[in-house]
Amino acid sequence: MADTEMMNSNAHDFQSLLSSSERDFLVRNDGDQVKIDSLKGKKIALYFSASWCGPCRRFTPILMEVYKELASKGDFEIIFVSGDEDDESFNEYFSKMPWLAIPFSDSDTREKLDELFKVMGIPHLVILDENGRVLSDSGVEIIREYGVEGYPFTPEKINEIKEQEEAGRRDQSLRSILVFRSLDFVISCDGKKIPVSELEGKTVGLYFSLSTYESCSDFTPKLAQVYEKLKAKGEKFEIVLVLLDDDDESFEGCLESMPWLALPFKDKRCEKLVRHFELSTVPSVVIIGPDGKTLHLNAAEAIEEHGIQAYPFTPEKFAELAEIEKEREEAQTLESILVSDDRDFIIGKDGAKVKVADLVGKNILLYFSAHWCPPCRAFLPTLIEAYNKIKEKDAAFEIIFISSDRDQAAFDEYFSEMPWLALPFGDERKATLSRRFKVHGIPMLVAIGPSGKTLTTDARNLIMEHAADAYPFTDERLKEIEKEQKEMVKGWPEKVYHVLHKEHELVLTRRKVYTCDGCGKDGHVWSFNCDECDFDLHPECALEDKGTKNDAQKEQSQKEEWICDGAVCYKP
Repeated sequence: MADTEMMNSNAHDFQSLLSSSERDFLVRNDGDQVKIDSLKGKKIALYFSASWCGPCRRFTPILMEVYKELASKGDFEIIFVSGDEDDESFNEYFSKMPWLAIPFSDSDTREKLDELFKVMGIPHLVILDENGRVLSDSGVEIIREYGVEGYPFTPEKINEIKEQEEAGRRDQSLRSILVFRSLDFVISCDGKKIPVSELEGKTVGLYFSLSTYESCSDFTPKLAQVYEKLKAKGEKFEIVLVLLDDDDESFEGCLESMPWLALPFKDKRCEKLVRHFELSTVPSVVIIGPDGKTLHLNAAEAIEEHGIQAYPFTPEKFAELAEIEKEREEAQTLESILVSDDRDFIIGKDGAKVKVADLVGKNILLYFSAHWCPPCRAFLPTLIEAYNKIKEKDAAFEIIFISSDRDQAAFDEYFSEMPWLALPFGDERKATLSRRFKVHGIPMLVAIGPSGKTLTTDARNLIMEHAADAYPFTDERLKEIEKEQKEMVKGWPEKVYHVLHKEHELVLTRRKVYTCDGCGKDGHVWSFNCDECDFDLHPECALEDKGTKNDAQKEQSQKEEWICDGAVCYKP
């Protein structure tokens, strides 16, 4: 925000800002020249973007929609400031844009604007008012969140929208969230318009989904099963699909295959609802009660785990489900989570079956992973090293690989690198285990104790931070490690200066995992860190005599770096 305040303090003259000594015009994608003087009295947005940038290409169509809606006002213009590397790329990208641009040949002006507005990443949109004052350097975020509703993009307008949305949350009703201007209907799978008023008094699930997400594709049939069972029972329950896809064909396909209602394709209410409920993940099912108030911000997990038992999604019902979950956890054994019907085994390296019963009483890690996942492949060597060290100390320890690979060949290749056991590829128990341990991302490592009860679902971070020392992953062991770590730092200075980072002092900081900027090796637990520069040194690297200055030396060092001539002090 400091940069914005600095830029707001001065008005920019459009002519001097956008012209050069040889040019007083901007260009359109057909080659037409537009005098910069014609921008007088208009608000402008400087759009820093490039064809090679994926996020830019995704944002440009969004910006185009807003631009076309505002075109009739005649008081707003966008100017493309290209970050492309050659004229051909510029022309190809600019050919799709309906606004103006700095000519690609004028690299000096483009670089000047980059520097003036401190462009650190793209897409970047700087919005200026009619007088050349910066309204916002967060135009990308404003356009994404508010679209044309944010116009004229002043801080006052954005604050007004935020206040309206906050009031909408306080006084929420089904109409306030599903009716917007003339849009007072949803549509059925055959395209028929259904008035929002017909949903009032019902429990409504707003199903936020993306058809391209595998997790949504997996969840939809389960939600459909619950929906159809509730409708068959005559319950006053309805689902409204809020599909966030950009592809019209995907929307039509989803609408035809689903039994519920939906908002129309690219309906303005979709983004409004995303903001209103502060959506952070899909699939999400927001439950609206018969009174129009929010009962639950995401019942997807409960629906997946408990099905129709989660209905009517009230706080009382979720408290009841929590008790069921608690009782299940207390009764958990290794066999209860790994045995399903006649599937009472896992496999070894040669494909031989290993009975789950033979693992009872051991410490077990369930390793959710996949060959296609870069973080999984990066973590594997660390886990193998910890596994081998733990096995040397305790034979009653094992890891079971639970694969999210896409085919048998990928599973076989990845499993061949591992020294432990695995669930067979495609085993139906994988889905059950993923739901039970709420696996939303991989790699994930779940620690099961000798009793068969869950010790932690965060064993991956414990291995990353403490390696084999984290074993056996109990609370008691973690308390011991905490005590050991506090003992470790006794006698270390809280701050040091180091020749590798002369800009700022380095502060002794707890860090889970980092890469040492001195030796280049990974580190964990303690670092001498500069938060401002994201700079880390291992304690052993930071405390080398030749590289550091302790607090006592710091003052003398600072004095030696300055020269005083009697009037001022300055650095030579």
